[in-house]
Amino acid sequence: MAPASPFAKDEKVLCFHGDLLYEAKILDTKPIDPNDKRSPHHYLVHYKGWKNTWDDWVPQDRLRKFTDENQALARTLISEMRAMHRARYYASKSSKKGKHDGSTRASEERHSSVAASGQMRGYKRNIAQMELEDDQVAPIPMADQLKSILVDDWENITKYLQVISLPVKVNVRTVMDQYLQAERQNRTEGSAEADILEEVVHGVITYFDKCLSRMLLYKFEREQFRDIHKQINDPVGDLAGKQPSDLYGAEHLLRSFTTLPELIAHTALDEQGVARLREELTRITQWLGRPDVADKVFVNEYENVSSEYENNAKK
Repeated sequence: MAPASPFAKDEKVLCFHGDLLYEAKILDTKPIDPNDKRSPHHYLVHYKGWKNTWDDWVPQDRLRKFTDENQALARTLISEMRAMHRARYYASKSSKKGKHDGSTRASEERHSSVAASGQMRGYKRNIAQMELEDDQVAPIPMADQLKSILVDDWENITKYLQVISLPVKVNVRTVMDQYLQAERQNRTEGSAEADILEEVVHGVITYFDKCLSRMLLYKFEREQFRDIHKQINDPVGDLAGKQPSDLYGAEHLLRSFTTLPELIAHTALDEQGVARLREELTRITQWLGRPDVADKVFVNEYENVSSEYENNAKK
C-alpha cells in the first residue's frame, strides 16, 4: 500500500524553486512509480502569479505547509538573497572604482571572491525581479565606507563562515543613543523637529527588535540566534529579558537600512511623510558613515564557529 500523501490536491502550499520559497497550489498528486506500492508521491504545482508554463512536477521535499512559520522562512530567504545581491553589487562598484583610481588589486580580489561565492546558478529570473523592485524603492544613501562594511560583513559570514561574537561590545541601543545625543544639538528643544528625532530613534530600535530574526540574519547566523533566544527566555540567565538591540551591534543595524526602504514603501504615510522619514534615516547613515563614528561603533569581532555549529547551521 502506498504511503499516505501529506499534501492534497488543491491545497495551498509553499514550494521551493531554486533557493526561494514561493506560494503555490497543488493541481495534482500521484505516486512517482505507480507500480511500486511504497513509492512516494510527487506533485504538480502551479506557482501563484506565474504562467502555466512554469507548472512543474516536484518531489515532496520541495513542499512546505502554508503556515506562518514557513511564510516567515520564505521572507527570510528572499531577504538573504537580496542582501547577497546588494553585496555583490557594492563589491562590483568598489572594484570599478578601484580600477579608476589605479589601485586595483584589493578591489579585484574582493570582486572575484564575491562573484565566486555568490553564484546564483540559474536564478536570473529571481535576480531580475529583485533588481526591478530595488529600482522602484530607492535605497537609503550610504557612504562608500558603509557599503564596504556590508560587503565585508557578508563575506565574513557566508564565505569564511564566521559570526559576530555576542553580546557585542557596542550594541544597537547604545549606537542609537549616541546618535540621539549628537543630533539633539541640531534641534531646538521642545520643537517638532526634536520630537520627530525621538520618534525615529525609538522606531528604528523597535523595528530592529521585531525584524532581526525574520529579515536581518543570514542563514548561517540562525543557529547562533536560536541559542541567544533560549538564553533571553531563561528567567535566571545572564541575558534574561534582553532585546536583540541589547545584544547585536552596528553591523546588523546597518543591514536594517537596506530593508527599511521596502517597509516605508508599504506604510500608510503620505508622500510628504515618506520623504521626511527618509530624510531622518539618511541623517543616521550619514552619521554612521563619519570616520570618527564608524571607527567607534563598527568594532565588534567575528569569531570562528565549532564543527558542530557549522553542521547544524547547514541543515
